[in-house]
Amino acid sequence: MTFAKTLNLALLVLFPVAWVAPLLHAGINLPLFGTKAVSVVSGLQALWETDIFLALLVTFFAIFAPMMKVIGVALIQFGMMRRKVLPVLAFLGKLAMADIFLIALYIVVVKGVHLAKVETGWGLYLFTFCVLASIFASQATAKKVVA
Repeated sequence: MTFAKTLNLALLVLFPVAWVAPLLHAGINLPLFGTKAVSVVSGLQALWETDIFLALLVTFFAIFAPMMKVIGVALIQFGMMRRKVLPVLAFLGKLAMADIFLIALYIVVVKGVHLAKVETGWGLYLFTFCVLASIFASQATAKKVVA
């Protein structure tokens, strides 16, 4: 099995881990107050209670788009789907990358205000790795299929 196939199949496990891993730790910037870990799942739970439309968008960008891309690339890699779908799958990967940008922007804005303590969690790095690995796997698949 090629490296791109192995990497893509590993993403089927790594993405769900990234969804429950802490993206950031947030809390009040005062002594004796701890920080609360925020993950994709916990953020979605909070969004569903306050803004259903935004929760639907984030659910699509953070969960459905990356998984549809990984599954689609796997189907192409194993000859079960035509390669004509690759441009659509590449677009889905870009949507997932938008999530990472928004999380990073949130961290920068909150840190700049100095009202809250925000620290990057290891889940943000894992989620970023998953998105970039997904982009790499689809690019490698496109080159292999075309050649």
